[in-house]
Amino acid sequence: MYYKFSGVTQKLTGSAPTAAYSPQGLRPNVPAEAPTMIFGTPTKVVSEAGSTVEYMGTNRVPDFQRLFQTSDGIPIHLKRGLSDRLLYRTTMALTLGGAVYCLVALYIAANPPKK
Repeated sequence: MYYKFSGVTQKLTGSAPTAAYSPQGLRPNVPAEAPTMIFGTPTKVVSEAGSTVEYMGTNRVPDFQRLFQTSDGIPIHLKRGLSDRLLYRTTMALTLGGAVYCLVALYIAANPPKK
């Protein structure tokens, strides 16, 4: 006997062999055509652009790899300069400020005013 999971009763129920081998609506066949590429689509149609195809941007991954893999003693989260330093310091200031605020709130809650 073959069993499959029933989505209605949330239990195993008896079923035919074909339904048991392709459960939950999965189909054994492969789609006829491949899905379209998302990130590799050119900005112009090939017939309009001639022999060259322009993409939406340059590949900056090798540049970032060179930047981040250099061993210059700078932490990885600060390697891109001033904007990284500002974001890091702002995050640290907000974190410390929040911690101090929590401690003050706990102190006030632990010591209510006397009547």
